[in-house]
Amino acid sequence: MIRVAIVGCGKIADQHVLAMRRIPTSQVVAVCDQERLMAKQLAERSGIEGCFDDVAEMLRTSTPDVVHITTPPQSHHELGRQCLEAGCHVYIEKPFTVTRQEAQSLIDLASNLGLNITAGHNYQFTPEMLAMRELVRQGFLGGPAVHLESTWSYDLGDASYVGPMLGNPDHWVRRLPGQLFHNLISHGIARLAEFLGDDMAEIVVSTQQSARMRTLGGQEVKDEMRALLRDSRGTTASFNFTTQVKPGVNQLRVLGPAGSITVDLVSGSVIRHFGKSYKSYLTFVMPSLVQAREHGSNFVRNAWDILRWRLHQDGGIKELIQRFHSSIASRQPPPIAYREILLTAGIMDALFAVPQGSGASRSASPLPSAASA
Repeated sequence: MIRVAIVGCGKIADQHVLAMRRIPTSQVVAVCDQERLMAKQLAERSGIEGCFDDVAEMLRTSTPDVVHITTPPQSHHELGRQCLEAGCHVYIEKPFTVTRQEAQSLIDLASNLGLNITAGHNYQFTPEMLAMRELVRQGFLGGPAVHLESTWSYDLGDASYVGPMLGNPDHWVRRLPGQLFHNLISHGIARLAEFLGDDMAEIVVSTQQSARMRTLGGQEVKDEMRALLRDSRGTTASFNFTTQVKPGVNQLRVLGPAGSITVDLVSGSVIRHFGKSYKSYLTFVMPSLVQAREHGSNFVRNAWDILRWRLHQDGGIKELIQRFHSSIASRQPPPIAYREILLTAGIMDALFAVPQGSGASRSASPLPSAASA
């Protein structure tokens, strides 16, 4: 049984607890928050025995095997270091750290101590992302990816998050180098990092504030980002973060030399695009039929999984936690490669280097290599 402690008892901590209730080999033995009432409330509603407001006391008293850190990102590096030095494996919610340098420091420490550490990139482990990865493994693309497109949208109508952030200039989101972007885009960047090489040759980014954000009193907070990336091998990618589109979009496209794949994380769909051409008027008929078959297959699979109680809204986080805990028990590498965590952090560093008030910035060779990690 893997003994788990959670540090930080906000909304995301509840998702971790609910996910681990479906993992028979994991048990939450303690929760901790500097606001003891938050920890007490989570412990009471979840039936957790240990309740603390001091991390050192929790580590000493509860002796967890792994600690899940679900606090604001500014605390991730220090808490991660403290838990690793206490001999615990560590799961850190996104963004992993505030900077790539902090990420490298924690990964080096974990490696030196023989411990596992991972980032909460749970959207990498949804059923549709796992299905996409299997298609790539089977060679559907016909070779390495040529181009990637990642789109991530956020609804400003969530007043419980946007309201407090905009109303308080000292809110922890406002104090991040990338502000709103910093807390939201790592999921969308991480899925690009899986396919991009370690050495980035070029990053071009444009950011702005939407009219909607201005009506909410957005001050200096920007909420629209467009980025183009190219690695040293010539693989290119685009990233689009927006608060302005309806319906919301959470999508990845992987384009290859023989076939391409679209993953829609909103509908849980994986659509294959076959590299086949048609003659004459069949060009206007066959592609629609092929796409209808793809969507029909997704409908049947998802409906069947719902009926079998195998499809859950938090399926990605449960899958990632289970794989991470299994890697600890079996003494295997963690489910997310360290190079991907470092590359994600490095790309984010480069994106947030855009000067305030500037519309666009170009950065050539902005990232140190993650190959040694």
